[in-house]
Amino acid sequence: MSGKGAPELTVENRGDLRDLRVAVIAAQWHQQIMDGLVNGSLRALRELGIAEPTLLRVPGSFELPVAAKVFADRGYDAIVALGVVIRGGTPHFDYVCQGVTQGLTEVSVTTGVPVGFGVLTCDTEEQALARAGLAGSVEDKGHEAVTAAVATAATLRTVA
Repeated sequence: MSGKGAPELTVENRGDLRDLRVAVIAAQWHQQIMDGLVNGSLRALRELGIAEPTLLRVPGSFELPVAAKVFADRGYDAIVALGVVIRGGTPHFDYVCQGVTQGLTEVSVTTGVPVGFGVLTCDTEEQALARAGLAGSVEDKGHEAVTAAVATAATLRTVA
């Protein structure tokens, strides 16, 4: 089931993370949902002691990979990509979701910089709202994307 079993990331189990350079990249479509995702990600970073992440807004989810690549090339330790794509009546949903997923995966694999995947791919706006970390939401995918990216960056620090 979605939302269950996520790893916890704390200073106690990962060490001091304050020196990590983290970029949060967020699409602009669906402002209420995106505001929830961004707020959840920034809250997670504050909880980890990462006080000054870089926040960049891009037009849509399809633009997330190119922005992630720029941050990876500029020496960031972790990147968090936030977006939402809601299914419509055309194949556009499938193309955007596939492109974003492949693009972010390629950035992470080719650069070695962890990318937290906080892109909601939902059938309805209600599903997205339920995952956006807003009051009444059952999940906080912005927070979870930070946890994934930062935990991976912390783990990679231990690789000799």
